[in-house]
Amino acid sequence: MTAFDSFVMLAGMRTGSNYLESNLNALAGVCCHGELFNPWFIGTRDRAEFLGFDMARRDADPLAFLAHVRAETPGLCGFRYFHDHDPRVLDPLLADRRCAKIVLTRNPLESYVSLQIARETGQWKLTDPRRRREATAHFDPAGFQAHLDEVQQFQTRIRHALQVSGQTAFALDYDDLPDLGVLNGLAAFLGVEARLEAPDQTLKKQNPGEIAARVANPETMAAALARLDRFDLSHSPSFEPRRGAGVPGFIAARGLLYMPVRGGPEQAVRDWLAALGPVQADFTRKDLRQWLRAHPGHRSFTVLRHPLARAHAVFRDHLLTGGLPDLRLALKRIARLDLPPPETTDPRAFRAAFLGFLQFLKPVLAGQTAVRVGPHLASQLAVLQGMAQLRLPDLVIREERMAEGLAFLARDAGLIPPAMPADTGPHPLADLWDAELEQAAQDAYPRDYEAFGFGPWRRA
Repeated sequence: MTAFDSFVMLAGMRTGSNYLESNLNALAGVCCHGELFNPWFIGTRDRAEFLGFDMARRDADPLAFLAHVRAETPGLCGFRYFHDHDPRVLDPLLADRRCAKIVLTRNPLESYVSLQIARETGQWKLTDPRRRREATAHFDPAGFQAHLDEVQQFQTRIRHALQVSGQTAFALDYDDLPDLGVLNGLAAFLGVEARLEAPDQTLKKQNPGEIAARVANPETMAAALARLDRFDLSHSPSFEPRRGAGVPGFIAARGLLYMPVRGGPEQAVRDWLAALGPVQADFTRKDLRQWLRAHPGHRSFTVLRHPLARAHAVFRDHLLTGGLPDLRLALKRIARLDLPPPETTDPRAFRAAFLGFLQFLKPVLAGQTAVRVGPHLASQLAVLQGMAQLRLPDLVIREERMAEGLAFLARDAGLIPPAMPADTGPHPLADLWDAELEQAAQDAYPRDYEAFGFGPWRRA
C-alpha cells in the first residue's frame, strides 16, 4: 500500500506545469487532470464540463467535485493548482496527508516574461517549433513586483502549512524537468511502480534564448531589478508568537467598539466611552457576535501609541505598581534589574530602571529568553495582526490625534463627543527623554517603527 492515494501539483503559470503534467500522464497508473479549479474552465482551456459537473455545480461544492473526480479516476489521480484557483480547496488539500504535494517553481523573472509573451501571442503550448509565434515582452516594474509578491506569498503559505503539519513535498524547479532521474524520483515519491524511459518530448520550450533578448525594454528591466532586494536582506525576522484577537479586552458603548492595544491609552478611552453611556466589557466571542448583531452601524477602533511612550506606560503604570508579577520576577532574575518603589520621586533612579527595562525587551521580543511575550510587551503590529484574524478595526487612531479621531467616531455614530481626560501620572516621558532611551525603544520595537512610520518620540 502506498502512502498516497492522490496528488496535487502546486505551481503557477509558465512554470513548466504543462510539461510536468505530460510526463506524469506518461506514467502507467497516474492521471493528472489539468487545472480542475481554474475559475474560467475545468481542467483544460475552453472546457466547461467534466465527469458530469459543469462549472456552476463545481463552484457550488468544490470538495464534492474533487471527491467525485478521485472516485471516478482509476489509479493515482491529481491535478494542477495555482495561486488564483478556488481558494476553498487549498487548505483541505494541504491538510490531507494522503494527498502528495508536488511543488514546482521557476525563476519569477523567467515566468513573468514568458507569461507576458504568451499573453501577447495567445500561444500557451508549443508542440511544433515551426509554429512558434514570435513576440517580445514589455517589462512593467509594477507588474513584475505584483507577480513576485503573489509567487512569494503562495510559496510561503504552502511551506508554512507543510511545516506545521509535519509533511514533506517533492520540490522541483523548472530546470529540473528535463532530468529523467528527477522525474523517476518523483514517481518513486508518489509510490507508483512505473518509470519513464525518457522524458516526454511532446511539448517544446516556447521562448529559448537569453531573457534580455525576449524583452522590448531591457534597460527598464535592469533598472527595476537593481532596486529589488533579491535576498530580502532588509527583512527583520520576527520570533514573536502569533497572537489571538484579544476579545476579552474589548470595550463597547453606544455602538462603538474599542479593540485595545495593551499599554496604550486604555483608561483614557474607557473613561471617554463611559461618558457616552453604559460600558460593556469582558466579552466572549459569543458575546461579541451578539453585540455586533444588536448594533447595526457599529464602529470599531483601536489606538496606536508611540513605542517609547507605550513602554514607558507599561513600566510606570503596571510594573512599578505591582502588575505583571512574572515580568517583574524575570527582570530581577534574568536582567538583574532592581525596580524602584512606585512612589519614588528620584527621576535618575526611575530613568535607569526604565532604560534597563527597554534593553531587556529586545532579547525578549527576539525570542532569546524564556519570558512569555504577553500583550503588554508584544509589538503593536503583532497585536493588530491578531485582531485581523477576527475583524479589522474600522479606524486605527494615532494617540497624538486621539481627541480628533474619537470625536470623528462619535459624530459618525450620531453622538456628542465628550472631552478627553489628560494624563497626570508621575515621571512624564517629556522629563526623561533622550537619544539613549529612543534608541533602546527602536532596538526593541523595530517592526513597529517601520510598519507604522514612527519617528523619534519628541516629533511624534
